[in-house]
Amino acid sequence: MKEEKKATRESYGEALLELGKENNDIVVLDADLAGATKTDLFAKEFPNRFFDMGIAEANMMSTAAGFATCGKIPYASTFAVFAAGRAYDQIRNSICYPNLNVKICATHCGITVGEDGATHQMIEDLALMRTLPNMTVISTSDDTQTKWAIKEISKIKGPVYVRLARMKTPIIYENNTKFEIGKAIQIGDGEDATIFATGVTVSEAIKAKASLEKQGVFIRVVDMHTIKPIDEQVILNCAKETKSLISIEDHNIIGGLGSAISEVLTSKYPAKLIRMGIEDTFGKSGKAEELMKFFKITSDDIIKVVLASKEKN
Repeated sequence: MKEEKKATRESYGEALLELGKENNDIVVLDADLAGATKTDLFAKEFPNRFFDMGIAEANMMSTAAGFATCGKIPYASTFAVFAAGRAYDQIRNSICYPNLNVKICATHCGITVGEDGATHQMIEDLALMRTLPNMTVISTSDDTQTKWAIKEISKIKGPVYVRLARMKTPIIYENNTKFEIGKAIQIGDGEDATIFATGVTVSEAIKAKASLEKQGVFIRVVDMHTIKPIDEQVILNCAKETKSLISIEDHNIIGGLGSAISEVLTSKYPAKLIRMGIEDTFGKSGKAEELMKFFKITSDDIIKVVLASKEKN
């Protein structure tokens, strides 16, 4: 993991610009937040393929659906709280129900939005989006993975929801890393515990892994960049091969990554899962790093949970 940090929303903007150069069918819609979502990079280069819909997120999703019926590949962007929350009805009925080729790229997810506070801290979007039929759900962890995902989703047909962060996080992967939608990335093969992480928590899990190794505790980190379809096989392998299973996410523990993993375990290989995340409460205003400590989703918190679990085992 590199010391260099970058927000995945920035990676999104850069990847979208490159994708626009490669594919003339790409159109981009935003809801008066192009500077924050970084779609302004695309807008400057391709003004005729960029549409600022104003503060009208529901209308934006319906318009994106219309573009998809005409053979275009629309990327619709706004903050996660507006994309998944305010426009849920349009996503459900106008995009997912007819299975249209719309890519919803939502930035500023989770409590790491920071000072914008609870009203803007979307900690329910994974739960909302993964329950929709036909929807693919992706939550990227770094610059490299995000740039891959943004280009890769243009190649698959159907609705996609991509979860992107405001906070800068370490670059984890090399540019030649091979990713695949629906296939998790396992880092290490320790047998003491598995940490299933997604988004901004992946780098925290990797830091915890390095610290625990110095204490003689060996864990594996699984980057669940695809929430739906989820990688059932890696979950089952880890359940069989490691002593403890832990999930961590910048999301409500109800309905998100932990719930998705629990569903697999319940039906395929019953095992205990410790879920770390926002424990069914709203967020607070504060700096992203402070909020991660407050809600106990940092590397230090992971270490405490792993060590406590090891003592019980």
